[in-house]
Amino acid sequence: MSFTSGSINGQTVTGLTSPTYTLAADIAPALNAKQWLVSALGGTQTGVNTHSVSYPFTATVFRPLVPKQAPAPNKSTGIIVNNPVNQYKIVVRKGGFFNTAVTQLATMISIETISIPANMDAVDKPEVAAFISFKAGFNWSNAQPIYDMLVNGIM
Repeated sequence: MSFTSGSINGQTVTGLTSPTYTLAADIAPALNAKQWLVSALGGTQTGVNTHSVSYPFTATVFRPLVPKQAPAPNKSTGIIVNNPVNQYKIVVRKGGFFNTAVTQLATMISIETISIPANMDAVDKPEVAAFISFKAGFNWSNAQPIYDMLVNGIM
């Protein structure tokens, strides 16, 4: 299933009640990427802005430009050494003020890199599924603690 534009549900955290985000397709910065911008907000999100040049609010996903394949195993041992890794990236950007006295803007950025050893996608799909399911669930269920850590330094 590919990424699509549309509406996604956010996790409730302090100041955001039932947040939803409407995504619109945008032009990605590279041939091996897709990008979306947040064009509308739903729920209670007082003080939150949708995407603009000054307030970027985007999500970009990158796949390898040329996916690597596992090399042939050693003929005598059957072992593959130096197996390459395919890297996928998810980049989220959100603009905001860091100094309201003089209206200074900056951009928050999250760059997540997912490294999958070549051929694991074909040989062990259940483990790849468990990995991504856990990672997504961990982030989803820990939205408030992640927010607290970023805002209050509480871990």
